[in-house]
Amino acid sequence: MSNSLTATGHNLINGAGEIARTLRCVALFAILPLLISCSSQPQVPFSYTIEPLSFEPGNQYNITDGRARFREIFCAANEDHGALLPDFRACEEALVRFDDEPAATGTPVELGTSSLNLLAKMVPGLGYSCVKPWLDHDNSAPRHVAEFGYDAGFIQVEGIASSDTNGELIAQSVQSLSRNDDSKPLVLVGYSKGLPDIFSFLTNHPDLARQVTAVVSYSGAVWGSALAEGANEKQLRWLTRVPGAECEKKDSKALETLMPANRKQWFATQTLPEHIRYYSVVSFPDPDNISNGLKGSHRKLGQLRDARNDSQLVFYDQIIPGSTLLGFFNADHWAMSIPIARQHRLSQALFADKNDFPREIALEAILRFVEEDLLTRNDVSTVP
Repeated sequence: MSNSLTATGHNLINGAGEIARTLRCVALFAILPLLISCSSQPQVPFSYTIEPLSFEPGNQYNITDGRARFREIFCAANEDHGALLPDFRACEEALVRFDDEPAATGTPVELGTSSLNLLAKMVPGLGYSCVKPWLDHDNSAPRHVAEFGYDAGFIQVEGIASSDTNGELIAQSVQSLSRNDDSKPLVLVGYSKGLPDIFSFLTNHPDLARQVTAVVSYSGAVWGSALAEGANEKQLRWLTRVPGAECEKKDSKALETLMPANRKQWFATQTLPEHIRYYSVVSFPDPDNISNGLKGSHRKLGQLRDARNDSQLVFYDQIIPGSTLLGFFNADHWAMSIPIARQHRLSQALFADKNDFPREIALEAILRFVEEDLLTRNDVSTVP
């Protein structure tokens, strides 16, 4: 009996500890949308339209429409094995379809092993290293695509550092790849602020950039976020107080990277390497599909810019100029990449109630599309 009571006591203590850690995280996440003040009505109301985005020649985005083929690939993989994976969602529920989306190509989708053995390195966003220990990420998406011959993993960067600082870390990682993965085309995938970090690497290290075959914006902060304008470095450092946080405190310049004026200035003075193929995947959630913990920032960003946002980024600010647009996912900013609900059911109930998303199928579809596109264009380079 005493052993049973002891075990029960340990369980209660552990449970209470988890609740305390979760509530601390809730409090920290909750302050982020409150860092700015703004008006009460959205600048641009929500609608299922993509203006000012255009696929017409001469448009400022200069993008290629890859939505039809990406939908075929995503839906084929999802139908074949999506139900065997966590967070299954029907294809039409996961991908937003706009009236101007082209008809299906009708080309069969091959779901076999990768012929190019793409090496995909993902760069996470703001604060990821701060919350990583608490998230207890299981790397399910990289493990899933490995079954089809894709080699995927993360490049570790500092959670609240500037893009110049993180660009150096990416350079070190890419330099080490040249010795170990010299036969695999390198694809860099940037989530949120991870994309500007990649851009800084590409322009500051042109010789190493030659080793990169493709870059993907995965809800990437191409043009920044208006939410960064009302925050400051001191507030950002709250992320270092997440239980178990491992983020560095010596450089807290991440917000400067994300300010729209700074992103605009960056593009005015820098040119992305032309040999690289660029792709964009956009989060465009229905307002009812945004987690409780993000509704405040979604509303604020709408008041500042446009209600067609994922709670952190307006949809058109996620698109790389000159890229191929793959599609629009009906998911908020966290759901796209951060699996809170899978590991923390209490957190799901409190602030991540719309966090379910088929990230494994999303990554697989992206890599299959990129691989097919590179082969079609005969545009494949490997790490020398």
